[in-house]
Amino acid sequence: MGDFVNFVLQFWVTDAAGVSINIPTLNRGFIRIMGLNDRSRIAMVNLRRSSVNMLIILALLGFLIGLGQATMTMFTLQGGDEQTHPINLIAEDRVLIQYKLVGENVSALRFSINFPNGTVRDFDVPGDFSYSFICDIEGEHVLHFVNTDQKEVIQVTLDYEVQHYIFGIPQMLFMVILIAIVSMVGVAVFIGLSRKPY
Repeated sequence: MGDFVNFVLQFWVTDAAGVSINIPTLNRGFIRIMGLNDRSRIAMVNLRRSSVNMLIILALLGFLIGLGQATMTMFTLQGGDEQTHPINLIAEDRVLIQYKLVGENVSALRFSINFPNGTVRDFDVPGDFSYSFICDIEGEHVLHFVNTDQKEVIQVTLDYEVQHYIFGIPQMLFMVILIAIVSMVGVAVFIGLSRKPY
């Protein structure tokens, strides 16, 4: 039977000189090699998918890193000028506000924060300043700077950072944990679906 199969899977060709040449077509070895090639193609497709998934995950992580909002700005207050900077916050946000002053009479700067409920908190601190708080009132918080000196110019370098929190966890860490859990579930589903039934 095996000779018959090999005979059926071969055919004869005559070359230009009239000599018969035996050419194997679909014997078991050839089919085995083709099977390996199909497996190789499947492996390459899976590798490409893995690469695309990795790029998507890296893009998401890059996006999540950007969720931590940090802002630095510089402005100049002429004598008697005032300037405001609004910050939109939600409950449980951690906020750090810092500024540095340059000028002849930096003690003339008055700084206050206007909260969404109408409360105003004045900070009578001469010179450089740093303050952190946890937001408990959602809405627009306004940073208010006033130069009370009518003649001197004050240059202000304002730096504030807002960290959003979800369920008491920093938003970036929460999203990384969420992505890790979804990835593990995806791998478990893939393994479950790729098993061959016996």
